[in-house]
Amino acid sequence: MATANPQRGYVLGLTAYIIWGLFPLYFKALQSVPAMEIIVHRVLWSALFGGLLLLVWKHPGWWRELRDNPKRLAVLAGCGLLIATNWLVYVWAVNNDRMIEASLGYYINPLINVLLGLLILGERLRRLQWLAVALAALGVLQQLWQVGSLPWVSLVLALTFGFYGLIRKQAPVAALPGLVVETWLLVPVALAWLVLHPAAMSSQASFWTSSEALWLAAAGPITLVPLVCFNAAARHLPYTTLGFLQYLAPTLVLLQAILLFDEHFSPSTLLAFACIWAGLFVYSLDIWLNLRKRRSA
Repeated sequence: MATANPQRGYVLGLTAYIIWGLFPLYFKALQSVPAMEIIVHRVLWSALFGGLLLLVWKHPGWWRELRDNPKRLAVLAGCGLLIATNWLVYVWAVNNDRMIEASLGYYINPLINVLLGLLILGERLRRLQWLAVALAALGVLQQLWQVGSLPWVSLVLALTFGFYGLIRKQAPVAALPGLVVETWLLVPVALAWLVLHPAAMSSQASFWTSSEALWLAAAGPITLVPLVCFNAAARHLPYTTLGFLQYLAPTLVLLQAILLFDEHFSPSTLLAFACIWAGLFVYSLDIWLNLRKRRSA
């Protein structure tokens, strides 16, 4: 195993989360293209670019493992549907001026992971973790009371990504081959959608001479490059450090929503964010205290 290089790990980790945090700028450039059509192209170009990456970045034995364990293919198919749903809602939110809700969803996600561990994996929560989850729930309930409806964009993003990570653990395939196979399994669905929607923008010959066509073709590398960076960073940094870095992406999305795209940040939304941020602070404090306890032991 290669020696850990924390400096390289920080650079790679920051690169991954900054790219993820700047995704809204990319999707805003495609605002004239329907969200579903963007996702179809994201699947197709990611499948193509991912296949090329696998030819360059070798992962010996990954296909043999899948062939010998066909249940993993079913698991990856489920993961593909979850991540495609996550992508679709995220793109729709960005292009319909709901970026603040999208940001909130990714702030909630770590606490959703804790809750899924309790309910599905039978994990026991420590006291501070219970408090963190309670604060997050308070933030969601506050939105329900003030706005009169659940922040469905935030919850769908948090839940789909939370279940994606949970189910992905059941198929121990390396990050890049796993994501590539997930997208390959979605390719027939994407192609079927294009066939059934002949009026789609990308079905028109004139579309492929437009700037939107180039942006759509960039979906493959834009999707997979940050994942490759994240996967490499995980080899050089403790997972807890990566956990703290993950808050950078939703913070960048939130700042863009307010400063660049003039989304309204109401006092009630600020209160909901305050509850979530407090929950994340408690959650991070619990991780830090538990890590110190392990080291001292």
